[in-house]
Amino acid sequence: MEPFTRLEGLAAPLPAANVDTDVIMPKRFLKGVDRAGLAEGVFADFRFHRDGGPDEAFILNRPGWRGARFLVVGPNFGCGSSREHAVWGLRQLGVRALIGTTYAGIFFDNCARNGLLAVSMTEGQVERLTEMASDPTRNRFEIDLPAQTVRAGGRSEGFEIDGFLKEMLIEGLDAVGATLRGKDEIRAFEAAHFTAFPWLRSAAATRDDAQSASDDAGSALAAGVRRS
Repeated sequence: MEPFTRLEGLAAPLPAANVDTDVIMPKRFLKGVDRAGLAEGVFADFRFHRDGGPDEAFILNRPGWRGARFLVVGPNFGCGSSREHAVWGLRQLGVRALIGTTYAGIFFDNCARNGLLAVSMTEGQVERLTEMASDPTRNRFEIDLPAQTVRAGGRSEGFEIDGFLKEMLIEGLDAVGATLRGKDEIRAFEAAHFTAFPWLRSAAATRDDAQSASDDAGSALAAGVRRS
């Protein structure tokens, strides 16, 4: 993932409460077998008219907010279904951070796994930042993750963040990458564990052999289907 350290860019206000994932990414955009083209789906029912043309009334289509990297959002943002496509689409659209009071739990976790910073602040802080994001002369923000600050309009607002999540975002690591940082410790534990319980090694080897045989059979079947 792309590391998040200090980023500057335009911020756009989306202050409505309870914006759910079907608003962020309508279900008709979930039909693909990969993540391609999801940027088009973000807020599609608001960004575009039925004929496909952009709706200039929507904030992200207005001249002072086009290409916004940050969204100042209302409470309980990302509620509804657990679709990770909503976060994938936001990232593809170029959004790097959300600023709000609260987020739906699964949505927040999806943000963390995909390098989208979800900043949690007090109502007063979010109100001040929403006011600045609403003004195209003051909506250029800087988010400094190492310092845990959002700077805009001559003000600096601090925020709290879990230390492990902060470290993952700064280093550009997903959950797997963060786990693999401890691969030496994992291998040492594995060796000690199998030394203490040697019968588990043979069980693990049998399982791995069975999985390998299953994978080989699956590959052979797929190759046969393609030839036919």
